[in-house]
Amino acid sequence: MSQNTPMDQKTGESLSLDDLRDLLVDMGGPDQDLPSERQLVSQLGVPRSRLRRVLAELRAEGELPPAQVGRKSVRRDNSHIDELVSVANPSDVIELRMILEPQFARLAAIRASMLEIKRIQRSATSRQGEDYGTADLAFHRELARSSRNPLAQEIYDLLRQVGTDSRVRLAQNTPPCPKRRAQRDAEHQAIAQAIADRDPDKAEALMRAHLVNVRKVIEERMQSFIAADPGELPELTGQ
Repeated sequence: MSQNTPMDQKTGESLSLDDLRDLLVDMGGPDQDLPSERQLVSQLGVPRSRLRRVLAELRAEGELPPAQVGRKSVRRDNSHIDELVSVANPSDVIELRMILEPQFARLAAIRASMLEIKRIQRSATSRQGEDYGTADLAFHRELARSSRNPLAQEIYDLLRQVGTDSRVRLAQNTPPCPKRRAQRDAEHQAIAQAIADRDPDKAEALMRAHLVNVRKVIEERMQSFIAADPGELPELTGQ
């Protein structure tokens, strides 16, 4: 554990409820899974009863995702991925995304907590030097998570795992166009703002329009790929 984390400065009985809440929310941030209760008790030095009470409060408030006790993530089963990849193509992936993601945006506008909205807004703008596909995936996963439907989130993560598999994704030989990155960020920011405004209709419509643009990019790459080598199956990358 880092020598500079607040966790090292305040632990056990000296850790206030507010400090404990902040630590747990930070540890359960985007693309992170909280350690087990046993690990948290050991790391934080707090009684399990106190830890459970705070975890329950944070989950009820929407600051942490629901507990997933006894449920194994489908993302960890590589045999399922191999089977899906064998029948998937880029068109299938974006078609299914267009079914799921507008509804995620709608649900996020209704259900997301203030902390989740802040995370969505933060991930809507890619950082300088950040990988194009990584930044895109972070934003869309935040929306799936903020829909507050754990089953839908698992299905979506599985879909994106298939879509980013090297056997399915469209290979890109040149860096993404800066104009396309700026347009992508602007579309993400508009969706994030609609969610912050609690406008589910607008959030859903903006997400659908965004994915239409993503589909156009994919179709253009597929046409270019097929024109260059009609006998090869295209591979798909993050948009």
